Amino acid sequence: MDGTVLVADDDRTIRTVLTQALTRAGCKVHATSSLTTLLRWVEEGKGDLVISDVIMPDGNGLEMIPRISQLREGLPVIVISAQNTIMTAIQAAEAQAYDYLPKPFDLPDLMKRAARALENRRRVPRPATPPPRGAEAGEELPLVGRTAAMQALYRLVARVMNTDMAVLITGESGTGKSLIARAVHDFSDRRTLPFVVASAGDLVGVDGPSSLLARARGGTLVFDELGDFDDEAQGRVVRMLDTLTDTAPRIMATSQIDLSARMAEGRFRQDLFYRIGGVTLAVPSLRERVDDIPLLAEHFLSRAEREGSPLRRLTADALTLVRAYSWPGNVRQLENTIRRLVVTSAEPEVSRAEVEMVLGNQPVTEPMKSAGSGEKLTTSVARHLRRYFDLHGAQLPPPGLYQRILREVEQPLIEIALDATAGNQAKCADLLGINRNTLRKKITDLDIRVTRRRKLM
Repeated sequence: MDGTVLVADDDRTIRTVLTQALTRAGCKVHATSSLTTLLRWVEEGKGDLVISDVIMPDGNGLEMIPRISQLREGLPVIVISAQNTIMTAIQAAEAQAYDYLPKPFDLPDLMKRAARALENRRRVPRPATPPPRGAEAGEELPLVGRTAAMQALYRLVARVMNTDMAVLITGESGTGKSLIARAVHDFSDRRTLPFVVASAGDLVGVDGPSSLLARARGGTLVFDELGDFDDEAQGRVVRMLDTLTDTAPRIMATSQIDLSARMAEGRFRQDLFYRIGGVTLAVPSLRERVDDIPLLAEHFLSRAEREGSPLRRLTADALTLVRAYSWPGNVRQLENTIRRLVVTSAEPEVSRAEVEMVLGNQPVTEPMKSAGSGEKLTTSVARHLRRYFDLHGAQLPPPGLYQRILREVEQPLIEIALDATAGNQAKCADLLGINRNTLRKKITDLDIRVTRRRKLM
């Protein structure tokens, strides 16, 4: 690696580490804690690569990138930032940064990216575009995370948001698939056009597909939980996609079901799978990014405070329990839990006992995934229960396990039965073989949303 690297960071330790690493790799390094000095060096013609922090004492590193491009067209800029929301990645992409890494960064990874940037330093980027409207609101999105999985997702979102490719967003329930879809739209070139979420019911009738396209008007059309669409609805989507013109809306879809596996089983159309999966954004479960749980908890506590709730913080023991919990409902479940703790806690610091009390009324096992069409429900339940006990190691789960497990099985049973009966509670109660008043009480206790609709059968 050879070339001159300009490093701008107000942290002396980071400046020292980068200077030593880049020098050992064969580069010349100029390091500063000032964006003013950095711009002066760029204007003087120094540097083949810039590595800059975002928040600096005398300005914002992202806002300096267009100025750097004006002074030295083609000079690559790698942004490093302690900010960890999706907006940082999006703003870095909008400002035409060469690359973006969150702090704390992996030094070998940064060195590889710096080497690539130096090799391609004469590459001329496309003209810079202004930051998207609504950027401030983007900080409110609970798309927070420093883990490698989330940062990779953020970078991919930033790359695809201004393309016309179809996007398939996959992930378990509660991971934030709809938020990702909304972010792709809100920070894209289509942000001023409609954002329409469609279900299978919107495709019914001769005018269903054309009505959807008319509503979207060149904006974004999202098919929610496409894996749940029956054969007829899938066929309607395929035929609609075949009629799209250059002025058609961008197509996206979400699914918590593995569509490739369902296609292999013959339960999902191959032609639809390949039409909708131009780019796949896989949203990781909360269990796959445990290190982000404290960040998310703090995010939700801060949001509650801004909305007028009392100031609350988790004790170290409480946070340890929150990190150890399996979170089958993912980020949505964590957010609801934090909101409940803010309301129910009597003291500014939320104790472990208070967290245990709230989590004791919530499902605890991991979401059940199909292990093969021939597996009996009893076998699947037993397998997941063993997995749950294994997660606790040498310790027993919190008391009250019997009711928690019954609740976890009961909730999806009622939700699916309500869906099968199109939200008709009388029919649902009859189907389940329980009293209608009992069903109503369970719907309230389990916080189940009931939607009346016309059944597509």
